[in-house]
Amino acid sequence: MARKRRIAYRKKQQNRFSMFLATLVVVMILVLVGVQSAELRDKIDSKRAEAAQLDEEIAAEETRALEIEALGKEVQTKGYIENVAREKLGLVYEDEILFKQDK
Repeated sequence: MARKRRIAYRKKQQNRFSMFLATLVVVMILVLVGVQSAELRDKIDSKRAEAAQLDEEIAAEETRALEIEALGKEVQTKGYIENVAREKLGLVYEDEILFKQDK
């Protein structure tokens, strides 16, 4: 009878120790999952910020492309060509007279 009690007591302690180890393993897994999820959330936040910045850059480049297109159309006009020829190259029409002011 005493032997049966010792065996039962020993099995009870082994069961408690096994449950403690199983609980410890589960807690460790939960901690690891929590840490990994926090790291992934940080990565997601940084990628979202990067995507927002890239969207802003795309919008700025689209605006710039429209400005360049408008300038390209303006450059091809006769009035623009005449203004550049007059201001930067100093050209005039054959029958035109230039008056310059003394400083």
